[in-house]
Amino acid sequence: MNICIIGTGYVGLVAGTCFAESGNDVICVDIDEGKIRILNSGEIPIYEPGLEELVKRNLKEGRLRFDTSLDKAVKESFLTFIAVGTPADEDDSADVKNVIEVAAKIGKAMNGYKIIVIKSTVPVGTAEQVREVISQVSTHELEVISNPEFLKEGAAVDDFMRPDRVIIGSNEQKAAAVMEELYSPFLRTGKPFIVMDNKSAELTKYAANAMLATRISFINELANLCEQVGADISSVRAGIASDSRIGSQFLFPGVGYGGSCFPKDLRAVMQTAKSKGTELRILKAVEEVNQHQRVKLVDKISHRFQGRIAGKVLGIWGLSFKPRTDDMREAPSIVIITELLERGARVNAHDPEAMEEAKRIFGNRIEYYKMPYDALAGADALVIITEWNEFRRPNFERIKGLLSQPIIFDGRNIYDPKRMKEIGFEYYSIGR
Repeated sequence: MNICIIGTGYVGLVAGTCFAESGNDVICVDIDEGKIRILNSGEIPIYEPGLEELVKRNLKEGRLRFDTSLDKAVKESFLTFIAVGTPADEDDSADVKNVIEVAAKIGKAMNGYKIIVIKSTVPVGTAEQVREVISQVSTHELEVISNPEFLKEGAAVDDFMRPDRVIIGSNEQKAAAVMEELYSPFLRTGKPFIVMDNKSAELTKYAANAMLATRISFINELANLCEQVGADISSVRAGIASDSRIGSQFLFPGVGYGGSCFPKDLRAVMQTAKSKGTELRILKAVEEVNQHQRVKLVDKISHRFQGRIAGKVLGIWGLSFKPRTDDMREAPSIVIITELLERGARVNAHDPEAMEEAKRIFGNRIEYYKMPYDALAGADALVIITEWNEFRRPNFERIKGLLSQPIIFDGRNIYDPKRMKEIGFEYYSIGR
């Protein structure tokens, strides 16, 4: 199929590349000429394992192109995907201005029947808006489909190529059949292709992220209770996760969730409810728990140093909101480091991929180290915020020799407390 992807951000770039990998001819469009130049050279502006290799291969084989001309791309394509950003508005609702502007441009460029697919995360009712906007400037027939994405940063290529499910919002059987054909290479293992109305599809994306965020805040609440009563959250987690009705995913205690999706999407769906005169009370509590959890680690550090953090040097491992990405949007590290700086601490930071992004956020307020051990020289403690695999089996004797005192604050529970005590560390984790 001939496909146009409008927006070469995280979602658009992954989707376009994976569609090309399955044999389609794909044009990815963006208004940023510099970005398009970089992409056409085979480089990618984000860190996502496996993506750059796919981009280079499909560019070379001619199935993938990057361009700034939306008009040309729409005219050459049967399917047009909208994958532009929907940032939070002033009232926390999702701002669909970019989606609507792109829709109007698509309408003006149309030269026949087109299927317009909304890949961006949008509020309930956006598909209707898009159809109306296009119909105002075009007499050609069209179908607007909602096709929310469910990609995890750090595993996005695998998620797209082997999805748990594909959700399609459409009342038109012919268009849904086209989408089923498009996704058929990715669903050979029998994963479900689910067709529903547009509004239900739009809400499904928010519902999924809200449920996952709820699980994270729930386990963090229990972890905090474990500290109060002397229980071990690792044992509690094993006990409840063995129940097939509950399972183990997204039940890891820590410093809370971050990223571009969970925080934004929770606020957006709560704002949707508010606009309809109702309140999502559980999700309000989920967000409150998450905000509190981000400073939990700072409180542990303060308590250990008897409230005297000023002048302490803390070596930070992990800045991105999760491993295998350079994304720091809503990262817990931002809140934690900012709070430490406000209390007078000095911060030496290391992250395998997010250093440049951190420099844009913190500037010269913290020190940056390319190698993880270099960040620990003379530090009063090691603070782990992101659970990169590189941090799971470090040289503990080397760490002990570098720190001024053998103290570790582990915000992700990646080490065993008993072993840490045996090898001579003061070890503070979450809920244990």
